[in-house]
Amino acid sequence: MSLVSLPFLVLGAVVLAALFPARGVSAEFADAATKVAIALLFFLYGARLSPQQARHGVRRWQLHALVLTTTFVIFPILGLIASESVGSLMTDDLHKGLLFLCLVPSTMQSSVLFTSIARGHVSAAVVSASLSNILGVVLTPLLAMLLFHTRGGLRVANTAIVEIFLQLLLPFALGQLARPWIAAVIARHATLLKVVERASILVMLYRAFSVGVVEGVWVSVDPWHFVLVVALVATLLAMVLVCTRVIGLLARLERGDAIVLMFCGSKKSLASGLPVALVLFPAPTVGLIMLPLVLFHQLQLIVCAAIASRFAKEPARRCDPRRHAERR
Repeated sequence: MSLVSLPFLVLGAVVLAALFPARGVSAEFADAATKVAIALLFFLYGARLSPQQARHGVRRWQLHALVLTTTFVIFPILGLIASESVGSLMTDDLHKGLLFLCLVPSTMQSSVLFTSIARGHVSAAVVSASLSNILGVVLTPLLAMLLFHTRGGLRVANTAIVEIFLQLLLPFALGQLARPWIAAVIARHATLLKVVERASILVMLYRAFSVGVVEGVWVSVDPWHFVLVVALVATLLAMVLVCTRVIGLLARLERGDAIVLMFCGSKKSLASGLPVALVLFPAPTVGLIMLPLVLFHQLQLIVCAAIASRFAKEPARRCDPRRHAERR
């Protein structure tokens, strides 16, 4: 499962989900497989990273502030601009959906996965993505209520924090504890971690796309609106990728941190966004409101898989913003 073939494998997972979406028992199995894969992945990350690396990741407060600013300030501003620019070309629910996708936190799993593939600072990515999700539990509903004048409780908060702890932080901590006994084995079998990384991406993408197919999200909007939403979310993704790259250069981040900013700052979490949407919006409208986020979620995995593969093949000096700035 080489890095070169990863984007094609991602496209294959999308096609497979469209033709054979997970339903019933198979959907439950896919959910369980996803949780196991995620927990195993973060256990292996914890076992691979030395405690010194983990502490170094926590200390990168400038980087974490930049990721949070991108996620909860720059993204909403871009969303407001995009939503207002299309005027009456979209339905009210799609307008809300376009803006709502800009309010949700970063993904946990894929942000760290792509950071690892691109040879960025995995420990810093874990911290940045965790902070984004923990703060997003409060910030996403508050921003949505402010912008949409919507009333709703924060019942999702406790559940989200528990999921983050059980699936991500606890396995990572256990990996750190087990490191003295298994670190050498993992180092000798580095291919195992790569296989788990790529398999996790494919499982997550297949499950996420299957949900959209089963729930009928893809047939609930006319073709013109669908094309317009695709164009808008693609534009948003391109703009935020450029923004994170430019911010990394201006802040003179080293290569590993610039990669964390790009992948953690450009992602939006379908898993975090869906429960918040179910709390804040009427049930009959949630499908259309979620459509932009579903599309963005799929597109970001495909695009970032290609970008991560490219970074993985580049010499470090070619994608180090600090050195690039110094040469200028």
